[in-house]
Amino acid sequence: MTAILRVESRKRVRSSLVLVAVFAVLSAFYFSMFPGIQAEMDVLEEAFPGFMFDMFGIEELHTIEGFIAAEIYSFFWSLLVAIYFAYVGAGLIVSDLRARKMDLTLSNPISRESVVLQKVAALWVPLVALNVGVPVIVFLGALLIGETFDPVALAMVHLLSVPYLLVCAGIGLVLSVLLDHVRTARAASLGLVFVLWLVDGISRVDPDYEWIGTVTPSRYYDETEILVHEEYAFLDAGILLAAFLALLAVAIVVFTRRDI
Repeated sequence: MTAILRVESRKRVRSSLVLVAVFAVLSAFYFSMFPGIQAEMDVLEEAFPGFMFDMFGIEELHTIEGFIAAEIYSFFWSLLVAIYFAYVGAGLIVSDLRARKMDLTLSNPISRESVVLQKVAALWVPLVALNVGVPVIVFLGALLIGETFDPVALAMVHLLSVPYLLVCAGIGLVLSVLLDHVRTARAASLGLVFVLWLVDGISRVDPDYEWIGTVTPSRYYDETEILVHEEYAFLDAGILLAAFLALLAVAIVVFTRRDI
């Protein structure tokens, strides 16, 4: 009953470890920079236009929390990791359809609903690997340069990112059951997640258009508020979780009615 889950989980191990290693390298680079530029951070802040700080939610760059939130989490985590989950989600169903593996899978006594649920459940591998490995790396990196993070805030910035990343995976999953080509589904999911992230950032610049960002997933995950201000938006995380469940339900309905 869990064969698909086991197989899909094993497929995610290598890419998850590679991502953790990439974040380790990035973290080492940024932590090595921080002590040297901390004293000049006020000058650097003045050199950038104000809308850049509003667009990306950057605050208090002179602190280790603000610096890491801006340099690692506001871009690499909120965008690149989100794109990774959208990419994975977009290949969950359509890749097996194109390779004719789905016919063999469904020839066994297993429902289509179970196929989708087990494939999505396999995302626990990158979720656990990234949300355990990266905070450990960040926490130890800060200690090595004589800085510290509030361990609760650091844990929460990762815990509250899980619903956000699941929504991005859900976007890819819906496209995976709607489209007939793997490349098309993946390209569409990457483009959509990027555009939503960009729309959220641009809408923050002008208060008159800030409401537009309410339809974007990234609006409900603010790494700066968590790390810098230690404010935990559990309601926003609940909204994202509900959105993910809605996307999952749509994908299941479409897939169960689709001709294969």
